[in-house]
Amino acid sequence: MRVLVSVASKHGATDDIGHRIAATLERAGLHVITVAPAAIVSVESYDAVVLGSGIYAGHWLPDAKEFVQRNHETLPAKRVWLFSSGPVGDPPKPLEDPSDLAEIKAAIGAVEHRLFAGRLDRDTLGFGEKMIVAAVRAPDGDFRPWDEIDAWAAGIAKALMPEAVAV
Repeated sequence: MRVLVSVASKHGATDDIGHRIAATLERAGLHVITVAPAAIVSVESYDAVVLGSGIYAGHWLPDAKEFVQRNHETLPAKRVWLFSSGPVGDPPKPLEDPSDLAEIKAAIGAVEHRLFAGRLDRDTLGFGEKMIVAAVRAPDGDFRPWDEIDAWAAGIAKALMPEAVAV
Protein backbone atom coordinates (compact mmCIF):
# COMPACT_ATOMS: atom_id res chain seq x y z
CA MET A 1 0.00 0.00 0.00
CA ARG A 2 1.61 3.24 -1.18
CA VAL A 3 0.46 6.39 0.60
CA LEU A 4 1.28 9.92 -0.48
CA VAL A 5 1.49 12.53 2.27
CA SER A 6 1.62 15.98 0.74
CA VAL A 7 1.46 19.26 2.63
CA ALA A 8 1.34 22.92 1.66
CA SER A 9 2.99 24.86 4.47
CA LYS A 10 4.06 28.47 4.58
CA HIS A 11 6.18 28.60 7.75
CA GLY A 12 6.71 24.88 8.49
CA ALA A 13 4.13 24.20 11.21
CA THR A 14 1.74 22.33 8.89
CA ASP A 15 4.68 20.52 7.31
CA ASP A 16 5.64 19.25 10.78
CA ILE A 17 2.13 17.81 11.13
CA GLY A 18 2.48 16.06 7.77
CA HIS A 19 5.78 14.49 8.80
CA ARG A 20 4.24 13.32 12.06
CA ILE A 21 1.34 11.71 10.16
CA ALA A 22 3.78 10.07 7.72
CA ALA A 23 5.83 8.64 10.58
CA THR A 24 2.72 7.16 12.20
CA LEU A 25 1.64 5.57 8.91
CA GLU A 26 5.14 4.14 8.38
CA ARG A 27 5.18 2.61 11.88
CA ALA A 28 1.93 0.85 10.95
CA GLY A 29 3.68 -0.79 8.01
CA LEU A 30 2.53 1.42 5.15
CA HIS A 31 4.89 2.56 2.39
CA VAL A 32 4.77 6.36 2.71
CA ILE A 33 6.11 8.95 0.32
CA THR A 34 6.21 12.57 1.49
CA VAL A 35 6.36 15.16 -1.30
CA ALA A 36 5.28 18.80 -1.51
CA PRO A 37 2.09 19.35 -3.56
CA ALA A 38 3.84 21.47 -6.20
CA ALA A 39 6.24 18.58 -6.97
CA ILE A 40 3.51 15.99 -7.63
CA VAL A 41 2.74 15.45 -11.30
CA SER A 42 0.37 12.50 -10.85
CA VAL A 43 -1.16 10.46 -8.03
CA GLU A 44 -1.71 7.39 -10.25
CA SER A 45 0.93 5.28 -8.46
CA TYR A 46 -0.52 5.85 -4.97
CA ASP A 47 -3.25 3.86 -3.26
CA ALA A 48 -4.16 6.63 -0.83
CA VAL A 49 -3.41 10.31 -0.27
CA VAL A 50 -3.20 12.48 2.84
CA LEU A 51 -3.27 16.11 1.78
CA GLY A 52 -2.84 18.99 4.18
CA SER A 53 -2.63 22.74 4.03
CA GLY A 54 -2.06 25.66 6.29
CA ILE A 55 -4.95 28.11 6.45
CA TYR A 56 -4.36 31.76 5.66
CA ALA A 57 -7.17 34.31 5.59
CA GLY A 58 -9.65 31.43 5.75
CA HIS A 59 -8.30 29.59 2.68
CA TRP A 60 -6.05 26.69 1.81
CA LEU A 61 -2.68 27.62 0.33
CA PRO A 62 -2.48 27.83 -3.47
CA ASP A 63 -0.11 24.83 -3.80
CA ALA A 64 -2.67 22.51 -2.17
CA LYS A 65 -5.57 23.84 -4.25
CA GLU A 66 -3.52 23.57 -7.45
CA PHE A 67 -2.61 19.97 -6.52
CA VAL A 68 -6.33 19.16 -6.31
CA GLN A 69 -7.00 20.88 -9.64
CA ARG A 70 -4.17 19.00 -11.39
CA ASN A 71 -5.35 15.65 -10.03
CA HIS A 72 -9.13 16.18 -9.94
CA GLU A 73 -9.74 13.27 -12.34
CA THR A 74 -7.57 10.74 -10.47
CA LEU A 75 -8.17 11.65 -6.82
CA PRO A 76 -11.81 10.46 -6.67
CA ALA A 77 -10.58 6.90 -7.35
CA LYS A 78 -8.22 7.09 -4.34
CA ARG A 79 -8.89 7.11 -0.63
CA VAL A 80 -8.10 10.69 0.35
CA TRP A 81 -7.87 12.26 3.78
CA LEU A 82 -7.56 16.02 4.20
CA PHE A 83 -6.32 18.15 7.06
CA SER A 84 -5.92 21.83 7.73
CA SER A 85 -3.81 23.66 10.27
CA GLY A 86 -4.17 27.21 11.42
CA PRO A 87 -6.31 28.08 14.41
CA VAL A 88 -4.28 29.33 17.37
CA GLY A 89 -4.96 30.07 21.02
CA ASP A 90 -6.41 28.15 23.93
CA PRO A 91 -9.06 27.35 22.90
CA PRO A 92 -7.99 27.61 19.25
CA LYS A 93 -9.77 30.19 17.09
CA PRO A 94 -11.21 30.33 14.52
CA LEU A 95 -12.67 26.82 14.46
CA GLU A 96 -14.33 27.08 11.05
CA ASP A 97 -13.15 24.97 8.12
CA PRO A 98 -11.45 26.90 5.33
CA SER A 99 -14.04 28.49 3.05
CA ASP A 100 -12.80 26.57 0.00
CA LEU A 101 -12.80 23.17 1.69
CA ALA A 102 -16.37 22.07 0.92
CA GLU A 103 -15.71 22.45 -2.80
CA ILE A 104 -12.41 20.53 -2.53
CA LYS A 105 -14.00 17.69 -0.55
CA ALA A 106 -16.87 17.40 -3.00
CA ALA A 107 -14.58 17.45 -6.05
CA ILE A 108 -12.43 14.55 -4.87
CA GLY A 109 -14.75 12.61 -2.56
CA ALA A 110 -12.46 12.85 0.45
CA VAL A 111 -12.98 10.32 3.23
CA GLU A 112 -12.56 12.92 5.95
CA HIS A 113 -11.21 16.35 6.84
CA ARG A 114 -9.67 17.33 10.17
CA LEU A 115 -8.89 20.81 11.40
CA PHE A 116 -5.91 21.02 13.76
CA ALA A 117 -4.69 23.96 15.77
CA GLY A 118 -1.44 25.42 14.52
CA ARG A 119 1.63 27.32 15.61
CA LEU A 120 2.24 31.05 15.47
CA ASP A 121 5.74 32.47 15.76
CA ARG A 122 5.80 36.18 14.95
CA ASP A 123 9.55 36.01 14.28
CA THR A 124 8.89 33.98 11.11
CA LEU A 125 6.25 36.35 9.70
CA GLY A 126 6.58 39.06 7.10
CA PHE A 127 5.47 42.62 7.76
CA GLY A 128 1.98 42.17 6.27
CA GLU A 129 1.41 38.96 8.20
CA LYS A 130 2.51 40.63 11.44
CA MET A 131 -0.02 43.41 10.83
CA ILE A 132 -2.86 40.91 10.31
CA VAL A 133 -1.87 38.89 13.38
CA ALA A 134 -1.77 42.06 15.47
CA ALA A 135 -5.15 43.21 14.13
CA VAL A 136 -6.86 39.95 15.11
CA ARG A 137 -4.88 39.69 18.35
CA ALA A 138 -3.69 36.15 17.59
CA PRO A 139 -1.49 34.74 20.36
CA ASP A 140 2.01 33.38 19.78
CA GLY A 141 2.63 29.76 20.64
CA ASP A 142 2.50 26.17 19.51
CA PHE A 143 -1.06 24.89 19.83
CA ARG A 144 -0.73 21.75 17.71
CA PRO A 145 -2.52 18.80 19.41
CA TRP A 146 0.07 16.07 18.85
CA ASP A 147 -1.91 13.31 20.59
CA GLU A 148 -4.97 14.11 18.45
CA ILE A 149 -2.84 14.16 15.30
CA ASP A 150 -1.26 10.80 16.19
CA ALA A 151 -4.68 9.26 16.87
CA TRP A 152 -6.06 10.55 13.57
CA ALA A 153 -3.08 9.15 11.64
CA ALA A 154 -3.45 5.81 13.44
CA GLY A 155 -7.10 5.77 12.35
CA ILE A 156 -6.03 6.28 8.75
CA ALA A 157 -3.54 3.42 9.05
CA LYS A 158 -6.24 1.18 10.49
CA ALA A 159 -8.62 2.09 7.65
CA LEU A 160 -5.96 1.28 5.05
CA MET A 161 -4.60 -1.81 6.76
CA PRO A 162 -7.13 -3.28 9.18
CA GLU A 163 -4.52 -5.83 10.26
CA ALA A 164 -1.98 -3.10 11.10
CA VAL A 165 -0.39 -3.27 14.49
CA ALA A 166 -1.27 -0.51 16.94
CA VAL A 167 0.95 2.52 16.37
